[in-house]
Amino acid sequence: MINDSKVDLNDVELNEVEQEKQPMTVGDSGNNDAISPVTEKNGIVKVKIPEEETKFTGLSKEELLKVAGTPGWVKVRWALLILFWLGWLGMLAGAIAIIVQAPRCKPIPEMNWWNYGPLYLIGDVNSFTKSPGLQDLANKIEKMDELKIKGLIIGPVHVSTADEHRDLSLNDISSETGTLEEFKNVIQAAHKRGIYVVLDLTPNYKGSEPWFINEAVNTTVVQLKSSLIHWLKEGVDGFLFYGVEKVSTEVPSLWRDVQVIIHNQTEGETKKVLIGITDKSSPDDIAAVLNSTGVDLLLSGALRSKSVLEIAHTVDCLYSTHNQSQLAWNIGGRITGHLSSLVGRVHVKLWQLLLLTLPGTPVFNYGDEIGLQDNSTKYPTMVWNLSSQDINETSERDLEEMGSFRTFFKAVSEKRMKERSLQHGEYLPLFNSTTALAYVRRWDQNERYLIALNWHSIDTVTLQLKHAELPEQATVVFSTTTKTAAGDLLSLAALKLEPEQGVMLKFPYTS
Repeated sequence: MINDSKVDLNDVELNEVEQEKQPMTVGDSGNNDAISPVTEKNGIVKVKIPEEETKFTGLSKEELLKVAGTPGWVKVRWALLILFWLGWLGMLAGAIAIIVQAPRCKPIPEMNWWNYGPLYLIGDVNSFTKSPGLQDLANKIEKMDELKIKGLIIGPVHVSTADEHRDLSLNDISSETGTLEEFKNVIQAAHKRGIYVVLDLTPNYKGSEPWFINEAVNTTVVQLKSSLIHWLKEGVDGFLFYGVEKVSTEVPSLWRDVQVIIHNQTEGETKKVLIGITDKSSPDDIAAVLNSTGVDLLLSGALRSKSVLEIAHTVDCLYSTHNQSQLAWNIGGRITGHLSSLVGRVHVKLWQLLLLTLPGTPVFNYGDEIGLQDNSTKYPTMVWNLSSQDINETSERDLEEMGSFRTFFKAVSEKRMKERSLQHGEYLPLFNSTTALAYVRRWDQNERYLIALNWHSIDTVTLQLKHAELPEQATVVFSTTTKTAAGDLLSLAALKLEPEQGVMLKFPYTS
């Protein structure tokens, strides 16, 4: 039975009060197509009526062609075409404007392999390793790589007797140092790690003068030329000579031949370096030797035994007159000794930070990274094991300090290798006084680095640093003391430096 209540004929839900009742189908046999079967359940009837479907078939080809040619559609098509090209041209103009207005990157300056990292002097191989030296030197290359050393300056290792030119043999390695095969192993091990090998070939390195000039100039000339060619064939990447200003003046033909042999590389071959050493210390004298000798790098007394004001003046003068790829900065050396003995252990980190951040190539004597001090012969034995388990003659406290020096050197050297501002960036002096120095290294749109140093042993200094490029604050990267930690923000308008403290700060580039 059908209820009297109003029922939607399209979809009447069945009332499922009594599930046990069976549905009853009722249909009109005379019109089965018009109405679907009716289902009755407990007096409720569900009737489904099919909905009519309308299928859109679209316009025929003839109809489309007829409509497409009408004036209205022609105008619409032209309007859309014009809008497309206007939009495309607008995007092109915008892209060009962005490119033109964007700040352009500076081209990387021309650099050589010796400009990318510190050079490391090993004047006495046996003191650096264990006798015989060259055999063990190859095993120390990994330690050099950890410090991001770019080149080793080894020797002299050739046969020579003090002031006796007849005993000179530039092609032969002295028996107390090692053999040619061992030296070739050193070169091979270094090259595998991207480290270059420079040979100190100063002829009379044991004598009173570095060169045999007066009495044996002809012998020296002939032997030196053939020796340069010999060692280049063995894989040496350059040469170092003491007394370059004297030999270039007194025997100019020899020096010209030396330059030609060393710098005569074929295309694609690694450039060889010619390094000179002079005792000159004034910026004018150093510049004169650089210009007259044509060396690639010149080690000198530019920073040695000078006040902070003199150091600032020397750096400013040499940087303003020479490309920084020609500048080299050192304190010690094979003859002058080690950094720690020359500046004092308390200032070792200050000088490490200065040398590694000045514009140019830093050069260190072996052991300068750990504050090794000279003995009576200026060839102290290198300390390799910095653990307290093998103290020997070095106290546990000294070993701990050596480890701190090495950790600091390694961290700053790694930073120099990674950052363009430190590697080849411009040098911007900010402040100098009798005890303090501050400058910025910057390159194009790269992060800037500010180095501030206070050599005073008692007084704290406050630097009021002002420059258009300086922000109000900068972040600490390194500090030579534990009172300032990496990540601290320091005010540049009142930058406080504790006694004998140096810091490296960083701040971002802003247009």
